[in-house]
Parts: sequence; C-alpha cells; structure tokens
Amino acid sequence: MDDGPGGVPGRLRRLTLLVNPSSGRGRAGRLLAGVRDRLALALPHTLVDVVRTVDYSHAQRVAASVVGSARRGDALAVMGGDGMAAIGHNACGGTWVPLGVIPAGTGNDFCRGVGLPTKVGPAVEAIAGGLTERIDLMRVSGDILDGEPSRLVGSVLSTGFDERVNWRTNRLPVDLGAPSYAYSVFTELRSFHPLRYRIEIDGTARELDAMLVAVANAGIFGGGVRICPDADVHDGRLDVTIVHPVPRGVLFRLFPRLFTGSFVTHPAVETLRASSVLVDGDGLYAMADGENLGRPPLACHAEPGAVTIFVPRGRAAPASAHVGAG
Repeated sequence: MDDGPGGVPGRLRRLTLLVNPSSGRGRAGRLLAGVRDRLALALPHTLVDVVRTVDYSHAQRVAASVVGSARRGDALAVMGGDGMAAIGHNACGGTWVPLGVIPAGTGNDFCRGVGLPTKVGPAVEAIAGGLTERIDLMRVSGDILDGEPSRLVGSVLSTGFDERVNWRTNRLPVDLGAPSYAYSVFTELRSFHPLRYRIEIDGTARELDAMLVAVANAGIFGGGVRICPDADVHDGRLDVTIVHPVPRGVLFRLFPRLFTGSFVTHPAVETLRASSVLVDGDGLYAMADGENLGRPPLACHAEPGAVTIFVPRGRAAPASAHVGAG
C-alpha cells in the first residue's frame, strides 16, 4: 500500500511503543511485559521498540522524534491514560504515521469517545490487525501551557464547573474513576457559582452566565461522563454543551444522567455544533484530555480527518479506512 497522508503500510516494519509506566497508578508498568510479548507474537516480522517515558516533556520529545524520522512501514503506539493518548495524536496529527492507543489509565476517555477498545488485549489485537481509520481532532490555540502556540485535543475542552471538578479529581490521593469524579462533583457544588462567559460560535458572539461550557471532538471525559453525547469524530464539526445557571439541587439530580448523556434533555442544557468556537471569560481555566491546558481566550477549530488510528476489525469503518496485512 502506498505511503502518504491518510495511508498506512501494508505491513509494519517498526512499531515504537511509548509507555508511561506510572499510568493507572502503576498499572501500565505492571502490564508492559505482557503487552510487549503479545505484540512480538502477533507481529513476528515487526521490530517492536519499547520506550519508557520519564515525564510528560520526555514523552513529547520522543513521540515527535519517532514521527519526524518515520519511514514507510513505521507506526507509533502509546500506552497509558488520556495524557499519553494526547501525546500520540499531537505527534501523529497532520501526518500519515498511524497511531495505536493501548489504554492503561484510570479513565481512558479518548478510547471511549472514539470507539477504541478500553481493554489492553483488544487494543493490542487492533494494532496487530492493521486496520486504520482517519478521525477528526480539535485544534486549540491561545495561552497554552509550556508556550505552545496550539495543541490538538482528542476529547473535551472543559471550562467552568467541569474543569474545576476535573482539577479536584486529578489531585485526589486515590483515583477510583467515576466514584472519584462523583466525590469531586459533590464537593465542588458546595461553593460553586455561575461564571461569566464570552463565547463565539462560528463567529457569532454571545455573553452569558453558565455553570460550564464544554467543547468536544469526542464527547467523553471524567471517567465516562458523556458531556457531549452526540459528538462524532467523523463529521468535521465540534460539539458544544452549555449548562445555564440552575440551583445546586438541580445539578445534584442531573448528576447520574451525566454518564448516560440524557442530561442534555433538561431545559437548562443547550447543545450546539460548530466548526469554530472561541471561549473566554474572567477567572476561567481550561483542561483538555485530562491535563491542564491554559487560560482563555482559547480558539477551538475542527480539524477533519486529522489523524490515522488503528481500529479493531469488525468496526463499522468509513470509506476512508485502510486495511493492512498486519
């Protein structure tokens, strides 16, 4: 099969597996030997190169180097949580280099939202199978941490109540996934008040008070919260959820419905689709893909078909999918 944008080699020559051994409170490190052996068995003609990351910046540098020097038949795989998935799609985004994601974090929301396996075994099988698909990403520009001009986001840009809950959840001494998120929700509700937002949806300006404004590529975050339940990573659009001011008791009652997405039917919830969204407001901070992102104003733009990912066989793939021999 020919190389080029959107292409994938018919047989993998080299697979670089970038691993955060501390993901999932050490789960990734414990599973690594087994994953390496399974990949070697499934891909007997492929050189599998395992790199353990030291920290976030080290992972970014290695991923960029792997993609920058890739030749026909090369691919990158990342193993860890949503932060590692983000490093992967930022490195591979806008290139022909395919990305494999092996979930070993606590939330694995990128995999949930995109429809990738959320278990290690099926994720390894998807990479070995060689079936790939191009999906959308979201590019966010503005005051990004580390001085980056922009960053590609796979899941959700969160600001307001949802951002503060995520921030609190990430700092709990024990991360139990959805139960930890629930604890943070109820703790944050005690003192939270609506925030003043200035947003632009496809160039149309609005100023409003809201509990949160979330902008999504894939619509899941927080260990399974379906904040934008209709998000589609093949439609070339962003999904926006605005929760207008409501009493705290209403938010308490809505909480269980966050995990099914049915909360969007409540009159206080507004959902939109757009190609570009500008989010601004006083005292806001933003998180994306489970990590701190930066301070608004932040400009979000849809990037259709931005990255090629390995997907499991049997998945209903669009016409742009490519099948390799594995």
